[in-house]
Amino acid sequence: MPGSFNQDSAARDRAAGAIIGAFVGDALGLGPHWYYDLTALRRDYGDWITNYTDPKPGRYHCDLKAGQLSQGGIILRLMLHSLIEHGGYDEADFCRRMDEEIFPLLNGLPVNGPGGYTQQSIRDTWRKRVQQNLPWGVETGGPADTTEGIGRTLALAVRYAFQPREMADAIASNTRLTQRDETVVALTVAYGAVLGLLVQGNKLDGHLSGKLMRLARARKLPFHTMAHTDLQPPQKDRPLESGFFISPDALLTPSYVADAAMDPDVRIEPAWKVSSVYGMTCAVYHQLPAAYHLAARFSNDFETAVLHAVNGGGENQARAVLTGALVGAQTGLSGIPRRFLEGLDETGILQRLALEVASKVGVSVATDEVKNQEY
Repeated sequence: MPGSFNQDSAARDRAAGAIIGAFVGDALGLGPHWYYDLTALRRDYGDWITNYTDPKPGRYHCDLKAGQLSQGGIILRLMLHSLIEHGGYDEADFCRRMDEEIFPLLNGLPVNGPGGYTQQSIRDTWRKRVQQNLPWGVETGGPADTTEGIGRTLALAVRYAFQPREMADAIASNTRLTQRDETVVALTVAYGAVLGLLVQGNKLDGHLSGKLMRLARARKLPFHTMAHTDLQPPQKDRPLESGFFISPDALLTPSYVADAAMDPDVRIEPAWKVSSVYGMTCAVYHQLPAAYHLAARFSNDFETAVLHAVNGGGENQARAVLTGALVGAQTGLSGIPRRFLEGLDETGILQRLALEVASKVGVSVATDEVKNQEY
């Protein structure tokens, strides 16, 4: 399995592809965001959305233009700036940036703030920080079961793609700043672990979960495991360790979904109907299976994957972000169609940020040197 700290251009291309793939997905979902009535979606945008679109008057993000980022994309960009300035994850700096760059622009209402809409988890944290003056930490997290944590911590998954335990710790800590539900945190960390393996050069297929489980058994991912590889009954109990998620199921889901996506007897046609099969809503446990399905089925076709994510309606922006990162990590930045890059607002800046983070993939923050270590 690819897992060396040795950097190469292909790994950098995949790392940058994951980040830009997320930005592209965010911007593609801006116009047709949150249409749960697919008839209305087709009426407003035609039978098939192929590129960035303006939001319609009176709908979400209506003051923005095609190719611009939502607030989720803006916070992802903020995370990248922080990672670049500090060479790695610095939570105090991330929190400072949120306090200074995002929260002063919010007022607690949903349709408000940079990007035209503020998600529930960010509104909850804004209230606790600004109105209640609580210190950053677990207390600032709310109960939202959505994907905002993934949308920004995917940058951490890329940065620490070859350092799974550092990645998991950083993602879990950052997610808990705004979302405290441990199932949500576990699913967010698992997505990061999947993305990290894709940046290494693995594919999202039926074998990936086995690689994740080996990392968990080696204590490089903080998931409690009892069952043997062949799922025979354990011979003895192993108490849950502090700081470990209670179940490894979030690591097993990606390969189950990937196997189904490639099984000729299990077909979702057209593929955009993953939104109907797995759920059109915002919850992370609906979003992830759909994204895993599309990223496995169209692993070498960025355009097809993200367009099916967008055209499925509902919370299609988050679905496109998650799918875009997963497929971008498999195709690389070089595999993202040029029209998506050229139409992305501030594309030069975003590509520069992505490439700067990609250049540090595998580099230890403590020594700023590449360590030779195999997983």
